[in-house]
Amino acid sequence: MTSTTFNSARLGAALAALFLLGACGKTTEGQERGGRGGQRGPAQVGFVVVQQSSVPLQESLPGRVAAFQVSEVRPQVTGVIQKRYFREGSIVRQGQTLYQIDPSIYSAQAAQASANLQSARASAVAARTRASRYKPLAEMEAISKQDYTDALAQARQADAAVAQNNATLRVAQVNMRFTRVPAPITGRIGLSNFTEGALVTANQADALATITRLDPIYVDIKQSAAELLKLRQALAQGGAVPASAQVRLKLPDGSDYGYTGTVEFSEVIVDEPTGTVTIRARFPNGQGVLLPGMYVTAQFAQAVQTDAILVPQTAIKRDPQGNATLFVVGPGNKAVQRTVQTSRTSGPNWIVTGGLAPGEKVITQGTGTLKDGAQIKPVPATAPQRVAARPQGARNGAGPSR
Repeated sequence: MTSTTFNSARLGAALAALFLLGACGKTTEGQERGGRGGQRGPAQVGFVVVQQSSVPLQESLPGRVAAFQVSEVRPQVTGVIQKRYFREGSIVRQGQTLYQIDPSIYSAQAAQASANLQSARASAVAARTRASRYKPLAEMEAISKQDYTDALAQARQADAAVAQNNATLRVAQVNMRFTRVPAPITGRIGLSNFTEGALVTANQADALATITRLDPIYVDIKQSAAELLKLRQALAQGGAVPASAQVRLKLPDGSDYGYTGTVEFSEVIVDEPTGTVTIRARFPNGQGVLLPGMYVTAQFAQAVQTDAILVPQTAIKRDPQGNATLFVVGPGNKAVQRTVQTSRTSGPNWIVTGGLAPGEKVITQGTGTLKDGAQIKPVPATAPQRVAARPQGARNGAGPSR
């Protein structure tokens, strides 16, 4: 190889090495600038346009099941129970005979009262006849007027005796009827506390049995007085309107009760130990699923918030003081952090009652590292989000092939 050829080869090798070094330097510098975000554009975020709407204010409150009617069956006359006519635990109908008390003594009293009434009526007829005969004689002065006055008074006393004996007979007949103890209401009857042959007395403290009506049935719901006061203030200020109070129930096992109920009334007295007000709802209970004393959870809407704005829960964050914050798209496509007032949730959304205006764009996606005042590229939240491409060759951690 000649000297000229050798020098040319060395010069070419040196130029090639310089070119490779320059290319590597540019690549490294570009990667460093890309890593620092020097060549990246504004962060892409997804937003939703919020609007004012009417939202029902759903409440979830504890409640206890209470019987619709409860009747303790007691005797109204004294006597020995001759027979029981019901099966314990069965359904009894209003007016159905439950017990038969020995009626012998009351039958005799009724017969005696009837005889006394007949005697009084006979005496009354005689007295009235005597008075009618004395009247013309008194006018003729055949007898003294005093005799006629006495005869007339005796006739009126005889009529009063008839009325008294008639009342005595009615009392005896009522007592006779009370020997048959009927069911005062329709419902399910419990245990019989007295058996046949037991002596019972009028106005005794112990009930013969207890009847409970379970269809329909009540649920007593407990709401704090503070929440009730807040609701009434919202209604008074016009921010909410009353809702038709249809109530749904969660049973103790977490399942839904298949029927809805309606609110009957709300107590006007606050329970001092608990600070709650009782709201009573009425439910159908044809299957007997709800039993008195059962604990349930009631869900219903007491009012409708007319000036509410729904914001997805993913957009709301809490600052160290516990305030609710979110980001909106500000002028010049900059992120603006905003403090808002939230009252409660409605499904996947927060109900915002202050700090937002209808038509604003609330950022719901890409808020993880977003800062107040940062430049952003807003797109609708339903649009696909841009994902930064990974460096070529970095998939397996290997450098570029040589």
